[in-house]
Amino acid sequence: MDLFYKRKNVWEEYNEEQKNKAFTFCDEYMKFLDCSKTERNFVKNACKLAIKKNFVSCDDIVSGKKKLKSGMKIFGVIKNKAIIFGVLGSEPLEKGFNIVGAHIDSPRLDLKQNPLYEDTGFGMLKTHYYGGIKKYQWTVIPLSLHGVVIKKDGKCVDIAIGEDETDPIFTITDLLPHLAQEQMQKKMTEGITGEGLNILCGSIPTKGEKKDEVKEKVKKNLLTLLNKKYKIKEEDFISAEIEVVPQFKARSIGFDESMIGAYGQDDRACAYPALEAILSIENPKKTCICILTDKEEIGSVGNTGANANFFETFVEFLFKCSRERYDGYDVRYALSNSRMLSADVNAGVDPNYDGVQDKRNASYLGNGVVIQKYTGSRGKSGASDANAEYLGYLRNILDTN
Repeated sequence: MDLFYKRKNVWEEYNEEQKNKAFTFCDEYMKFLDCSKTERNFVKNACKLAIKKNFVSCDDIVSGKKKLKSGMKIFGVIKNKAIIFGVLGSEPLEKGFNIVGAHIDSPRLDLKQNPLYEDTGFGMLKTHYYGGIKKYQWTVIPLSLHGVVIKKDGKCVDIAIGEDETDPIFTITDLLPHLAQEQMQKKMTEGITGEGLNILCGSIPTKGEKKDEVKEKVKKNLLTLLNKKYKIKEEDFISAEIEVVPQFKARSIGFDESMIGAYGQDDRACAYPALEAILSIENPKKTCICILTDKEEIGSVGNTGANANFFETFVEFLFKCSRERYDGYDVRYALSNSRMLSADVNAGVDPNYDGVQDKRNASYLGNGVVIQKYTGSRGKSGASDANAEYLGYLRNILDTN
């Protein structure tokens, strides 16, 4: 009997078939990342995959087109920015659910509601950063725009500029080194400010205008181009959600291609496997639910974040559509019998910065799935601290399989 706990690196134990399966899975994951850089795109692409796997929209059940029954696969979309899936088990709902949740938003820049302006011959877009970003990382890299413009008549105009090889891209300028002496003396948090993250988007002035008739000729030309392609005016930005994200594609990292470099892996590294898991489940005993939410990067707020009530509404929907009578106690009893994994990324030990973690209790690359017993800061403030019984239950599942 070996009394010591020893970490294992999976690459020292894999066979070629297992490696090929892992690489094939990651190839599909990278493709999904490239077309799902925003929460709206993630939801749209998840819906397509779900329909291919014979999942039924909750709307079809509400309308009477379909009837809820054991083994049925369903999904519901929340404001086009969050999505929830369920696969009905053979056990009664009161027995509880197996649940996994992850978030599908990522740190980024958002265009403000009056973003377009002209300054010293440049067309610029004002932004507001979203989530925890290191501001200096967002300068002088290729950027793309994704989002929607909702016009006054309710028509939705999809915006996607920068991902296609023939599209223009955008960027945020920075100072030349020999002009940046003062900037480089500042703290990293002050060298590039949030208000300085303005997108460079054009420089050609409109032609054919009288000299004093239009003061902002570059802006006028840019608005003309936008109107020509998208039939929108400056006022339409008021009811728009346009996100600025890195333009580059997901790629393998290293001579051995053992890692993935891509935008948005917090938290699509968890959301995509959760999605694939729920799509692959067939005829479970216990009803399975997958919740993919928005707004985690800013506190899980709003009606598409995890603090909203759409999960409880979904559970009540299951009860309402599967039986003639139920009450609030039935719902609460089912939830008390449920188990959930809240899936998010975890910081692994980095040899360049190995002094920031407790190495005895940190995560290491290649050592398997991370199970984080508690989160929070300082004295576990704001933590979710799982009980030991649940950790034991998870250990048994992972080791057995």
